[in-house]
Amino acid sequence: MPRKEPDEVTALYDGVKNALDTDYGDGRKVGSCKCGVYLFYDYDGEPIYVGRTIESLRGRIGRHLTNQRTDAVAMSVLDPFEVAELEIWPFWDLATVGMREANATIDRAEYAVYQKALRASKFAVVLNEKDIKPSEDIVLPKSVRASILPAQLRESREHPDIRLARRARTIANLARVISERKVTQGIRHTLWAQARRLEHLARIRLEEFEQADET
Repeated sequence: MPRKEPDEVTALYDGVKNALDTDYGDGRKVGSCKCGVYLFYDYDGEPIYVGRTIESLRGRIGRHLTNQRTDAVAMSVLDPFEVAELEIWPFWDLATVGMREANATIDRAEYAVYQKALRASKFAVVLNEKDIKPSEDIVLPKSVRASILPAQLRESREHPDIRLARRARTIANLARVISERKVTQGIRHTLWAQARRLEHLARIRLEEFEQADET
């Protein structure tokens, strides 16, 4: 009989499920909504990736965070282990409209969340490899923000040395993809964004030791 997955993997899958099962405040689970926009945050609360779907929030977000070969994961744009929290803007009313209308609304919402992410980012950048086209303003619905990992696992994952190692590996993988394929300018932009984030984390970590030496 095969051994079960490591506890860390089980905790991740459980955490994703629990986050998507968050009550919207009216008895509905936010992940059950068909159409919506979502935003991933890292362990510093830095917004790192904006996504959207008109098919299934649970399915789309689940594929991202459990490493089931989304474009962003496959191209080493997004490391699922770097995602600590997610925020979701569900559009319940779009479940009954046509695909064209749903797409148009979600396009507007995605751009609004993208602008929100850029304003909140200390780097004024996210890791999306594709441009999010400017769109008309829209009033976003109430969002739900949830942590993915239990406190003990999050404490282990957010250690800066572990994050530095994973981020450096992500950059190396992304650079390899760029060297082996014809890629969009957006992929190169993501490499630059990841490099900035790595430099910042490495500098903060070094400063911690320098300050410790002075005391």
